[in-house]
Amino acid sequence: MPPFLTPLDAPALRAAGIPAPWGFGMADRVRFGELDALNHVNNVVYLRWYETLRVVYLESYGLYDLAGPDSKFVVKTVGLDYHAEVMRGAAYINVARTVAMRNSSFSMDYATFVDGTLTTTGTAVVVVLNADNSKRPLTDALRRHFIATDGAVQG
Repeated sequence: MPPFLTPLDAPALRAAGIPAPWGFGMADRVRFGELDALNHVNNVVYLRWYETLRVVYLESYGLYDLAGPDSKFVVKTVGLDYHAEVMRGAAYINVARTVAMRNSSFSMDYATFVDGTLTTTGTAVVVVLNADNSKRPLTDALRRHFIATDGAVQG
């Protein structure tokens, strides 16, 4: 298992059994407070995990700077799909990538893997806003990054 709470690149993910096209992730271990009465990860916890990963993704790639001064990234929609439960004490890797772009928003996919097995997937639409909360068009620099790093397409 790779080090916990450290951004992982594509080679580190492949070494941990995470398939392409995932190129960004972070490993951690389930904590007691993340469990529900059935001793598996509570549904809302995945949203927290993916939010944390999204912020690390944005920071690690310098996307706040690429969006321009006083920009804000706001989640418009999220979704989750559960494939298998994640139990108490499990070590896991969450991964994220940008898959599509529109004028002022982009779509991200997420996944959780335990021992190389897919357990959960998620999606989010993130809108870029100006300081006054009006929509801000994605900059060319952001678009180039999403295409080069994650293979994102115009949606």
